[in-house]
Amino acid sequence: MSDNTKADVSSSDQAAVARLSEARDKIVKELRKVIVGMDHVVDEMMIAIFAQGHCLLVGVPGLAKTLLISSLGQALSLSFKRIQFTPDLMPSDITGTEVLQEDPETRQRVFKFLQGPVFANLLLADEINRTPPKTQAALLEAMQERQISSGGEDYPLQEPFFVLATQNPIEQEGTYPLPEAQLDRFLFNILVDYPSLDEEIEIMKRVTSQETVVLNEVLHADDIIQLQKLVRKIPVADHMFDYAAALVRATRPTQPEAPDFIKKWLGWGAGPRASLYLILAGKARAILRGRFHVALEDIQAVAHPILRHRIIPNFVAKSEGLDSDKIITKLMETIPSDEKLKNASN
Repeated sequence: MSDNTKADVSSSDQAAVARLSEARDKIVKELRKVIVGMDHVVDEMMIAIFAQGHCLLVGVPGLAKTLLISSLGQALSLSFKRIQFTPDLMPSDITGTEVLQEDPETRQRVFKFLQGPVFANLLLADEINRTPPKTQAALLEAMQERQISSGGEDYPLQEPFFVLATQNPIEQEGTYPLPEAQLDRFLFNILVDYPSLDEEIEIMKRVTSQETVVLNEVLHADDIIQLQKLVRKIPVADHMFDYAAALVRATRPTQPEAPDFIKKWLGWGAGPRASLYLILAGKARAILRGRFHVALEDIQAVAHPILRHRIIPNFVAKSEGLDSDKIITKLMETIPSDEKLKNASN
């Protein structure tokens, strides 16, 4: 970080960065009481929270996704609600509904809005692809607008507000896959994989014992809101903007700067929201590691979860056994990130 940048950072901001970095370690320590492994999942979820983004978690059943999310809510002292998405779920089941009530004094009947489960700090949308598009759209609108409209009135959602949605990748019968335009609302697409052998053995030992675990609160809602504002203050060098833009623009097959393999393997590339999220998530990752500047490694670390649901491999790529992650990896090896760029980011 340059001397000018250091001069622009107040002592209170520096203290806040150190406090957040310390809080990150404490949160991880608390989650380790109940969660085994999933290091990258925990890290990416915390980046999303402080970047004010939503996450889509993709993994087979039984990988403790629900336990992880509820435990994170406890460590952050956030209100937590869970919605199990089903084919008969209605939009009002999520957002809330108006009911007719009688005033006991005036005897007049008035409509009163009853809040739905979306009015929580941390909302788990379990198997979001199990419900029809109309209900999906109601949740996604709330995610974007951070408010609910009913009866001509607007009801703001509680801040901080995060949606962590899950999808089961192995069952497609009776599901309603999210359109690409709606997938774009999620900051991260996080892959939740199987545990390693040692982790699976440790899970068996913990779950089959009588041990009772109590999670301590590390941060509160007001702390998170202040730290989210701090993330926005993180300075970003011009070459970091250049790198993020080059990476995203190279995913678009119609762009002249796209590599030949992108034109061969992708049917569609990422939009401008991807480049915005690369910078914002890079800021959150940097501050969680105690740095008040964005480095090249921060952009590269968040590239896969940001881009994997924003690029669409075509039939040629699928026939060659290529998925989004493999294409992103090859793209990152192609886009220039020479020693000058790395040195400038330190």
